[in-house]
Amino acid sequence: MDLHRFLIAVVDDDPRVLESFAELLASGGYSVLLFPSAEAFLDSKVSRPVDCLISDIGMPAMNGWELLRIVRAKYPDLPVIVITARDEVHTRASLDEKGARLLFRKPFDGSELLAALETILGPGPARIQK
Repeated sequence: MDLHRFLIAVVDDDPRVLESFAELLASGGYSVLLFPSAEAFLDSKVSRPVDCLISDIGMPAMNGWELLRIVRAKYPDLPVIVITARDEVHTRASLDEKGARLLFRKPFDGSELLAALETILGPGPARIQK
């Protein structure tokens, strides 16, 4: 599968996490855009389709749940994976209700995240134009 056609946007306020995601996603053959805040993602002018959004939940100003609410309203079919270092308990139903496909707790296994992306994206055209 040619994964280079898939563009993953990652939103996290920790520069080290963004750097780790850049390396991980590149190793999986994905193109990646990194954003240090929800506002930076929402204000961005991306010239090609975003296929999946990965967002931290705990960020200053606008948190990941607020970002997800806005993204859901604009792009209801965009797959979203949320990540957190907190011990929040979320059931599959609560994730579905909020519009997230998966939740990963930090630290997580990179190979599991790559496998999840392959399952979510599968073959097919890009989904949205940001």
